[in-house]
Amino acid sequence: MKIHRLLIGISGASGILYGIRLLECLQHSDIETHLIMSSAAVQTCAYETRLSVKEIHLLADKYYKITDIGASIASGSYKTLGMIIAPCSMRTLADIASGTTSNLLTRAADVILKERRKLVLMARETPLHLGHIRNMAQVTEMGAIIAPPVPAFYNKPETIDDIVNHSVGRVLDLFDIELGLVRRWGETDQ
Repeated sequence: MKIHRLLIGISGASGILYGIRLLECLQHSDIETHLIMSSAAVQTCAYETRLSVKEIHLLADKYYKITDIGASIASGSYKTLGMIIAPCSMRTLADIASGTTSNLLTRAADVILKERRKLVLMARETPLHLGHIRNMAQVTEMGAIIAPPVPAFYNKPETIDDIVNHSVGRVLDLFDIELGLVRRWGETDQ
């Protein structure tokens, strides 16, 4: 029986694999996953994976259309651990920073912030201009956590999967969810 809920948002930034891997890893845990994909994420899916959008939806326990503003996850009374947006585009980041809630992805993020739950944004863009940095500061001041998927190399990754797993594992650490994805500093062969 799944006893906790975690929202997973996937925006249109490059790096859809981070969101997919989160869903894959949480499938056999006690975490119930609720997925929202932006319209741009659907386009990115075709460029970056061999999975269909339907196959990604099936990785989650529940899937919501981006236009479903009346979904349960759009209400603060719906209890969750929080939300991870992986990847988080600069557009989605800007909408969250400004409080724009024009779709379910940004509405759910807004609810997470107002309820003082964890909102983790795996921001994907480089280089950054001052507007991006100001939006990151704004959402941080609002209570979000910016966690770009920056690879670590002390764990001696050998594959792209190793790099993705480490970033996903580190984000799950923020929710105290341990799935054995991270080779931790001091616990690896130096």
